[in-house]
Order: sequence, then C-alpha cells, then structure tokens
Amino acid sequence: MAEEILVNVTPQETRVAVIENGMLQEVIIERTQKRGLVGNIYKGRVSRVLPGMGAAFVDAGLARTAFIHVSDLEHARNADGSRLPIEQCLHEGQELIAQVTKCQVPDD
Repeated sequence: MAEEILVNVTPQETRVAVIENGMLQEVIIERTQKRGLVGNIYKGRVSRVLPGMGAAFVDAGLARTAFIHVSDLEHARNADGSRLPIEQCLHEGQELIAQVTKCQVPDD
C-alpha cells in the first residue's frame, strides 16, 4: 500500500492530506486562530506530584500546566497488575513525553 502525507503551511493555516493508493483519505486543516491541542505530543517536566489525588502537574510550555493521572501512565503497574502510587512513577523535575487527550479551555 502506497501512502503519502502532504503538508502545506502558511501563516494563517496548516493543511495536511493523507493519500493512500492515490486516493485522498483524510484532510486536516488547522487555523492559527483556532489551534487545537488535543492529539498534540509535548515534552514536559513534572512540576508537582499530588499523591493524594494520584496525579501530577506537568509544565509543557503551554499557558496552563497539564494534568496527568496515574491511570494514564503506561508504566504504572506492578508485575501482578496492581497500580503503583504516582510518587513511585513520577518525581518533580522529571521529563516526560505526553499526548494531550482532552483539553479544558477557561472561560474568559
């Protein structure tokens, strides 16, 4: 199967087209004014671990810090399948790669 990804970037928008076997399969348009975060992948640094919540805040260089729950961590299981505490998985200052799965935008 032949697959191509075509990208066109202008100051106003970015356009991506996915072509398989000569047929257009998907078109994605992202405008600068309405740039989305969901699906984006970021390198961040853990800024705070909250053991009582089983979560951590991650600074990914965005306007707000990101929130990650221990259930979202791939390596947060013991050999028996039980979940590890967040403080055994992450520590302040640790770098990690994360993908945004949902985003809450504050009301202005």
